[in-house]
Amino acid sequence: MDTAALKETWALAEGLGDEVPLFFYSHLFLSHPELRSMFPVSMATQRDKLVGALGRIVSRVDQLDEVTGFIQQLGRDHRRFDVIASHYNAVGASLLATLRHFLGERWTEDVADDWAEAYGVIATVMVQAAEASEQTSPAYWSGHVVSVERRGLDLAVIQVRPESELAFVPGQSVAVEIASRPRLWRYLSPANAPRRDGTLEFHVQMVPGGQVSSTIVRSLEVGETVRLGAPVGQELTLEGAERERDLIMVAGGTGLAPLRAHLERIDQDWKSTGWAPQVHLFHGARLPWNLYENRLLRNLAGRPWFSYTPVVSDDPSYPGRKGLVGDIAADSGPLRGLLALVCGSPEMVRHTVSRLREAGIPHDDVRIEQFATLDEESHAVHHHTHNPQPARLPQSA
Repeated sequence: MDTAALKETWALAEGLGDEVPLFFYSHLFLSHPELRSMFPVSMATQRDKLVGALGRIVSRVDQLDEVTGFIQQLGRDHRRFDVIASHYNAVGASLLATLRHFLGERWTEDVADDWAEAYGVIATVMVQAAEASEQTSPAYWSGHVVSVERRGLDLAVIQVRPESELAFVPGQSVAVEIASRPRLWRYLSPANAPRRDGTLEFHVQMVPGGQVSSTIVRSLEVGETVRLGAPVGQELTLEGAERERDLIMVAGGTGLAPLRAHLERIDQDWKSTGWAPQVHLFHGARLPWNLYENRLLRNLAGRPWFSYTPVVSDDPSYPGRKGLVGDIAADSGPLRGLLALVCGSPEMVRHTVSRLREAGIPHDDVRIEQFATLDEESHAVHHHTHNPQPARLPQSA
């Protein structure tokens, strides 16, 4: 398999812009009209997510050992769309037809064979992961909204109780679908540690033009049924000896959610054992009223293990720390030896990661969520405020 040719031909196709996904979906739906119902009614949010993710993954088949976990997670995740093996065949055929159409004379017999082989490898990994997952967990969980609390102009905190146990660990995310926006799944991180009653707490901020976030904040009601996907993500979780390391946490907006889940878990451990690692949380927001958990976090700062610094960027009259939260965190003192957890908007994460590394935290000790997609900068940032979605087959909302 000529992986260099895979990368080169994908780069050529990717450079053609929207024409490629438009052709791909036209071919897919004309060839298999039964698949159209698996996608959102409006394809405006779909765009090039599926074909782009497919191209990037397949063209990197030589890195399979590095991304196998990611691909397996995609396979498990697709179970909630009722994806079966034949759907992978349909998507693969449309992908190759699209490449053949746009590459012209570059679509040689060897290139076609390489793409077919590479896609087959990826699809097999995904299908096998999905089949194994069927033995241990449902495709999705039904849950009921038990509480909706509006926090300010554009944010709500909701509590959902799954009908059956949904096991997760702090730092993971789950896909959420609400009844009024079918097939538009959005990834949200539980803001709590596992609870005895099984409830999950989600922090949802409206995104301009966001169909799901706006509906959740404005009109989701107690008693409504939602669907929940399997927990995903590992980069913001803490396992084994990592749970004993001192932490610096940096959050922007509702990127606070997975970090707050860790705080709840640490507090539970401290109450039962009397010991906890030292944790300093920096929470950044544009305006003071966007610090939606300020009171809770100030109260938690009474614990001997926890320090909290709120940061506001856009209000000169704010009496506390002002500026970019990444700058404030990086300048807070000696940081060597700390494990950093960072979550927020892509811009906030990029800036904060750069500043923390400049301040002396090694590359591997700065953790950001990476399961969302594979892009040109190692991995994409999963953004809790704007909720961009992982690439999915065949649906990606």
